[in-house]
Amino acid sequence: MPGSEGGVGSDEDALAIGREIGFPVLVKATAGGGGRGMKVARSEGEFSIALSTARAEAKAAFGNDAVYLEKYLEKPRHIEIQVLGDGKGQAIHLGERDCSLQRRHQKVWEESPSPALNAGEREEIGETVARAMRELKYLGVGTVEFLFEDGKFYFIEMNTRIQVEHPVTEMITDIDLILDRSASPMAPTSRCTRRTCASAAMPSNAASMPRTRCRFDPRRARSCNYHAPGGLGVRVDSAVYQGYTIPPYYDSLVGKLIVHGKTRPECLMRLRRALDEFVVDGIDTTLPLFRALVREEGVIDGEYHIHWLEQFLARGGMDS
Repeated sequence: MPGSEGGVGSDEDALAIGREIGFPVLVKATAGGGGRGMKVARSEGEFSIALSTARAEAKAAFGNDAVYLEKYLEKPRHIEIQVLGDGKGQAIHLGERDCSLQRRHQKVWEESPSPALNAGEREEIGETVARAMRELKYLGVGTVEFLFEDGKFYFIEMNTRIQVEHPVTEMITDIDLILDRSASPMAPTSRCTRRTCASAAMPSNAASMPRTRCRFDPRRARSCNYHAPGGLGVRVDSAVYQGYTIPPYYDSLVGKLIVHGKTRPECLMRLRRALDEFVVDGIDTTLPLFRALVREEGVIDGEYHIHWLEQFLARGGMDS
């Protein structure tokens, strides 16, 4: 991605780099994660506030106020490649996950394969990443993340760990990524080709989401009733049970719903049914959002990007 070479210095130096990159630019914390310490400046007039806000947020969250700059893309997809390496020069990729449905840079919905990629693009980026992991002699699981726009991939970062959304890949490859931490000499065999498989996952969070304001504030309350959906191709990862109390000390995630199908339309059909069957009473959750999204034309057609969800909420999508 066009941007600064590492952290920027003074405000004047940062502005000069911003002008060189060309607005809009993204100010990002060097020690950041989870979307914190990240602000957009669409013009020079917005740059000073974006810079100071990102630095203050980074300092509060990470104890480090260093930031760097990147070119801001208008409608990119967020594509991540799952990798597995044995630390001895053997590594494989397990396809991509599309995590473009985001709010405040937090992933809300993941699916595989990405509806935005064709077979050539999928093979090219997968093999590029796998080759890099072999040269690095990478050990364990990891995810290499990109922005994708107009047929070009822009590297963002690598997460050298297991990710929350790993079950999406597990469902289309039949590989236990927690158990199989290093690659075998032989590439694992998928239980189906990626052209005919589809898997989607969405986290259900304890959050308040009034239709008129779409607030996502974590809540602490007792879950009075809990019923998880089931059936062929439906998986729920959760520690919640009848009468469970959501603690206020950790992430507000209370469960993940992962659905698999032979085709993307079949996957979406199962997802609609599973969401309608999912019961979590006593706390506000993000389930109503997912029930709306799975029926939204842009999601059904796969025509979304990383800014799509916030635009959907801003125009009152939850009210329709």
